[in-house]
Amino acid sequence: MTERRTFIKKSIMGAAGVTISSMGFSARSYNSIMGSNERINVAVIGIRGQGTAHINNWCDLKNKLNVRLKTLCDTDEEFFASRSKTVFDKTGIKPVTEWDMRKVYDDKEIDVVSLAVPNHWHALGTIWACQAGKHVYVEKPSCHNVFEGRKMIEAARKYDRRVQVGFQNRSNAGVMEAMKFLHEGGIGDVFMARGLCIKPRDSFGIAKDSAPPATLHYDRWLGPAPYRPYNEKRGHYNWHWFWDTGNGDTGNQGPHQFDIARWGLNKNVHPVSVYSAGGVYGFGPDECAQETPNTQTSLFKYADGKMLEFETRGRYSNEESSLGIRIGNLFYGTEGYLELNGGTWKAFRKRETEPFAGSKINAAKAAEAARSAAPVNSHIGTDGAPHWINFVEAIRDGKDQKLHCDINEGFYSSALPLIANISYRLGRELKFMGEYEKFENDPVADAMLTRAYRKPYVVTDEV
Repeated sequence: MTERRTFIKKSIMGAAGVTISSMGFSARSYNSIMGSNERINVAVIGIRGQGTAHINNWCDLKNKLNVRLKTLCDTDEEFFASRSKTVFDKTGIKPVTEWDMRKVYDDKEIDVVSLAVPNHWHALGTIWACQAGKHVYVEKPSCHNVFEGRKMIEAARKYDRRVQVGFQNRSNAGVMEAMKFLHEGGIGDVFMARGLCIKPRDSFGIAKDSAPPATLHYDRWLGPAPYRPYNEKRGHYNWHWFWDTGNGDTGNQGPHQFDIARWGLNKNVHPVSVYSAGGVYGFGPDECAQETPNTQTSLFKYADGKMLEFETRGRYSNEESSLGIRIGNLFYGTEGYLELNGGTWKAFRKRETEPFAGSKINAAKAAEAARSAAPVNSHIGTDGAPHWINFVEAIRDGKDQKLHCDINEGFYSSALPLIANISYRLGRELKFMGEYEKFENDPVADAMLTRAYRKPYVVTDEV
């Protein structure tokens, strides 16, 4: 593969008698462009949970886009056999398995890494990949804290890598249609956006510390997080509900709807203030070890006065709107409002009770279709394939602008739940200076914009 790229590059320069600079590319950016028919070799890192969606999407693109899923990587080797079988059954290729992502990055054949690791690994996994010359698809939230999100942007730009954040709604035709409608003034000037994350979750219990499973490389799983003894209730999936590794449901399912809310408001800046409150309701610390809130309300304000509201409801709750929204968004404008559930939307003019615009799905079937598209326990509720396709096309074009959710876009949406959680943990409203990505005269809050990294798993100032 490397020899072929070298041959193509020399042929173009020799036959045409041109230099890279005369074609409008730097040497680095030229090397980031892949031929339209050139095979792309992929490694999926993190093969549990959402990692299965990554595996299935990459396998499905084998023939359509000439993609080869070469490597599966996870710090827990438990699922190597079953996930390898999935790849073989779908593609006829037996993948390499590896528990150490650094070895994956050392493989010169790997062009792309697809990260479905716990949140506290998103930044370091992405930065290491960029430094190794790999393009990256990283799950949401793009980062575990604000500092490392900025470093991910710097790494992507410095090493000229395409980094796509897994906000799959950015590639959802229905959502794109609704955003276009809003931005063109469909309900007037949009002054407020709401996001909803209504995902009832029961207690996952408590357990004593124990030895990690024989299949788990525990120190590597912890990575940047502070060392603590292994506990099964803080491990697979449950890591979401502990501050060292996750960001609660506000920072789990929430980022998808935060992204849509910010997109609908057409805000490409940080808010100037945030206040968030809530708690863990329905069970006590003797019933569940959860640290993050299961019920949380967050309010953001922008410099022009526009607002973004977000609700996380992890206990029993009603649906909202005529579309029966549990995971979705509502937008309020000077001339009406818009409901968005999955890829289905309706717009209402002023106080009218019948929609005057909406998605092409029959209005009578809209609520049921939306529920089918976004079941309560689904991760995103939309077909993720278009987002992966867009990523591959951007890699082949060598253009960040081609990405539907470049790391810069993903970072601004991810920062919203991150600063909301800081407000929640401190129990007070915070003023945010977006230009500096710091809080106003608040060193205590500023300290929570980053973390103390456990060596050698450090996100450094210089990437």
